[in-house]
Amino acid sequence: MRRTRAAAVGAVTLSLVLSAAACGGGTSGGAGSNENPKTLTYWASNQGASIEVDKKVLQPELDKFEKQTGIKVKLEVVPWNDLLNRILTATTSGQGPDVLNIGNTWSASLQSSGALLPWDAKNFEKIGGKDRFVASALDSTGVQGQDPAGVPLYSMAYALYYNKKMFADAGIAKPPATWDELVATGKKLSKDGKSAIGVEGSNLANNIHQVFVLGKQHGADFFTPDGKADFTSDGAVAAVEQYVDLMAEHKIVAPGNAEYAQNQSLGDFSNDKTAMVLWQTASATFASQGMKEDEWGVAPAPVQSGAPGQGKSTNSMVAGINMAVFKNTKNIDGAMKFVKFMTGDEEQKILNKAYGSIPPVSSAQQDPAFNTPALAVLRETLATSAAALPQVPEESQFETVVGTAVKELFAEAAAGREVTTESVRAKLEKAQQQMPKK
Repeated sequence: MRRTRAAAVGAVTLSLVLSAAACGGGTSGGAGSNENPKTLTYWASNQGASIEVDKKVLQPELDKFEKQTGIKVKLEVVPWNDLLNRILTATTSGQGPDVLNIGNTWSASLQSSGALLPWDAKNFEKIGGKDRFVASALDSTGVQGQDPAGVPLYSMAYALYYNKKMFADAGIAKPPATWDELVATGKKLSKDGKSAIGVEGSNLANNIHQVFVLGKQHGADFFTPDGKADFTSDGAVAAVEQYVDLMAEHKIVAPGNAEYAQNQSLGDFSNDKTAMVLWQTASATFASQGMKEDEWGVAPAPVQSGAPGQGKSTNSMVAGINMAVFKNTKNIDGAMKFVKFMTGDEEQKILNKAYGSIPPVSSAQQDPAFNTPALAVLRETLATSAAALPQVPEESQFETVVGTAVKELFAEAAAGREVTTESVRAKLEKAQQQMPKK
């Protein structure tokens, strides 16, 4: 998911949403109507450096769609820290947009609300067929075996971005490939008021993305095969502790990062305050902040040892944005036309170029613009070493409670308090207690 949003929604709120699928609405036919065929409302996620940047990217394309179809699209770009709450409110009230962007990690949770139009074979056929989309992107569209809750719009993966000048000034020849190398490199870079690597310690979703990958590297999944929360396994505890220890033990993350939740780590990187950042498709943001392309490099995110791959060598979650349709739309035909337009080859190239992301549509990926050195790392990661977050109904709740536990641990580290295996386990036990019993 882009801009690694803070999914600040309470466990009780989410439980109510998931237990009130009927409230998610839809017409009696369960597939919308055509009572308002000339307009659509669209909630877009904040993909660019600012909401204004998104409007400049999207409005010309919406105008193009209106010219082609006669359907006017009313655009609202919703910040990531508001988006999930806005969607959950819409699912319970039935008063939502016609079409919206959702972070792909929310797919299973929102699927369970019953508020989104299922993408069965018939609906996929209306937009050109399911086989147009890359398999890894489809893996994050809902629970396996059920019709997806959305279709892929933008694909992303995590990579390690590094400041070439800061590396050269420190006498470092290449980016770290393992976590031990990152710590050793980081200690050389953390000096003169500058830090080795930036994190977003108060960004719940970013916390989850990082500890999920570290969990994979420690052999933990955070959920059992039958979908039960499993936050206190040795591997899960080790993953959270390793991440927080970048600040708590190794001192290569500045204490102020504990309060970051709005992409401040990208600003620090662009302004030479930190030498590295783990992020999804960050090139467009760096450019918007005045950083030249030859000033930074990109490498695969670290693993424990060896090279990136599957299983314990996973080094990214499958990141991305899906496009969904509310079942109670008053313009079902228009919504389908709009999704087909946005996922068409031409628009996929335009939009993913603008955001520095990768088209989840196979044919659009063939454009030379997506074969740059930076994007090659991301494409390779998605193809060979990324894993989808658990596609379970409680995934959004997992982001909230475990993301909050990590946030609290970063706050303790920033305050100079010791972070131990026992304190990490206690936080995760508390988080697990907040999950619904199965």
